Order: sequence, then C-alpha cells, then structure tokens
Amino acid sequence: MDIHNKPIQDRIEWLINHASTHSEKYSKPGSWLARTRYLSEHPTSIAVLKCMDGRINIPIATNTPQGIIQPFRNLGGIFDLGWPHLGEVLASYVQNVVSDGRRVMTLITYHFSKGDPQRGCAGFNYDTEAARSHTYQIKRQVEEVFGDDHATVYPIVCGFETDDDALILHGSTGEQLNMADLKLSDKDTLLPRLEALFPDMSAQMRQDLLPLVAGNLDHVEEARQMQRELDIVHREWMICIGRGFDFLHTPNLALIIGPYSPNLADPIDKAAGIIQSNMEAGRIPDDGFLLLASVPFHDVGVDRARAEVKSKFLSNFAAERIRVSHPELAKKMKVKTAVLNWHSRHLEMLSVG
Repeated sequence: MDIHNKPIQDRIEWLINHASTHSEKYSKPGSWLARTRYLSEHPTSIAVLKCMDGRINIPIATNTPQGIIQPFRNLGGIFDLGWPHLGEVLASYVQNVVSDGRRVMTLITYHFSKGDPQRGCAGFNYDTEAARSHTYQIKRQVEEVFGDDHATVYPIVCGFETDDDALILHGSTGEQLNMADLKLSDKDTLLPRLEALFPDMSAQMRQDLLPLVAGNLDHVEEARQMQRELDIVHREWMICIGRGFDFLHTPNLALIIGPYSPNLADPIDKAAGIIQSNMEAGRIPDDGFLLLASVPFHDVGVDRARAEVKSKFLSNFAAERIRVSHPELAKKMKVKTAVLNWHSRHLEMLSVG
C-alpha cells in the first residue's frame, strides 16, 4: 500500500497501527532472543549520527535487525558535541555500553545523490563537500572526548548515496570503500577490505562492522532492481521531533529532528519547508501533515512524567514555530504528542491536535 497518497486521517491511523505492530513484534520472545543472539555475536554497539532526511534509514540499508543501531538525527547531520544535551546523551550512551564491557562504533554520516545534486542535503544547501567536511569536524570532536586511540570508541566518516542507498566508508588511511562499486561476488573480499581500510580497528569491531557492509551490498543490489523514482526524492509527510522513532522503519515517511541543538527553530523551519515543497510538487496530498513529538522513558514514575512534560514542550514549541514561519502550512497541521516505553517500544499517545 502506498501510504503517501492516502488522506491525512488515514495516514495518521496507519501510523498508530504501524507503531503498535512494531511494538508487538519488538516485544515478542523470538525478537528479543534474536536481538540478544545478534549482540552476543556482534557485541560492538553501533551509533549513527545522521540527517533528519527520511530517505536515510541505515537499519533498512544494511539489513540490520531493528533495535541494534542507535540513531542520532538532526538537520543535515549537523552536530556539535559542545551542545549540552547532545554531549550528555552521547556520553551517557557510551558509558552505559562501556560499563557492559563493550565497545562503540560511531558512524558519522553525510548524504548526497549521484543523479541530481538537488536531491542532496538541504541542510548544507546541497553542498556535499561542505557536508563531508563537517563530518570530519564531528569525528575530531569524538576523538577529543573519547580518545584518539580508537580502542573503545571508533568514529567512522560514512557517506550515504540516496539513489542506491549505498554506504561509502572513509578509512583511517584516507582510502574509501564505496559499496555501489562492488558486486555480490565481492562479498568474500569485504573483511580484508575492512582490514586495509581500518588497520587500527580491533578485530572484533571489524567483525561487527562486516554484517552492515555485507547487508548494504545486498540492499544496493535489491534497490537497483526496484522502481525507486519516488523513493529517491523527498516524499515525507511527517515532522517528528524528539527521540524514539525507530518504529518508522519505512523510508521516506518522516523528517526526524533530534532535541540536541540549542537552536531547534532552524531544523523545524527547514523541515516545514520540505513538507510544503512536497505538497506543492504533488508528491504528497495537500490535505495535511503530521507533527509528532516523542520522548522515551525507561522507568515509570518520575522518568515517565519528565518524558511527558518534555514531549509536550517539544510539541508546543515546534507547532508554534511552524505557525510563525509557515502560517499557511500550519493550517494543515495535525499534532500528536507521545512518550515511548524504551523497553517495549510502545508509543503512548498523550494528545491529538
């Protein structure tokens, strides 16, 4: 079913059902055991810093089970570890992983389209070189905070080409590995390629990176066999603000804004502009779009109550910003506020607007 062309109320109903189905599947014993087995075989924790662009879905692009990759999203993949909230969240994430005796691999991504520069990253005004340069700035910050020996936290600059959904790994040697340049018959050569690309990476980390690149090789081949004209352009009909949106494992549905930057107005303005362009170009119906705020919680009581207050703040802030920056678009805005139970991935709706 092509959900993009449905009336807005049908799309919202589909979303609620989709979130519920995801939680049910995520919470099943078999799914829990599968994740546990995967992490026992591949203990390195994987975080991805990426753009809010709905076309960038790393678990889908790497055929990785849901719940394995930890996403951090913001406009253009623009991050600064000096941002107070981002620094706290990332440091807490790393400390929790390391306390379990595991390492962290951080994919710092930029994206572009090989077919049309205007399908690239709007956050950098379609300047791929500027986007790539920024990822190296983030990499240097990660090394400054967590150590440049890469023994525990290993940052990798990673391009994402949205026409083929192909990863481009930038190695510590200055070499690159573009998955779009390989064939399925090259799969047996991936491990030695990773060894050459990241000679200072631990053997376990390389073994844990291998399923992602192998999965991406398979996915690129599948993507090339599909009709992807509408998938490779912006077609989002949702703006999501907050965290806990991994249930949106269908590409090109939502522009996801993490609550990390001290200036949330800019990504909200840009996201609203993309939604408006999607409507004007006829890529989605112009009868409405959804603004969804979500904040995860781990424990009932104070933690959940704080998540509810924070989600309401984000929802109100984003809605008011859209009313100011895009008043005509705001008339078509539907608002939902939610909290997410992190253990079950159950999305609990608080209000409807």
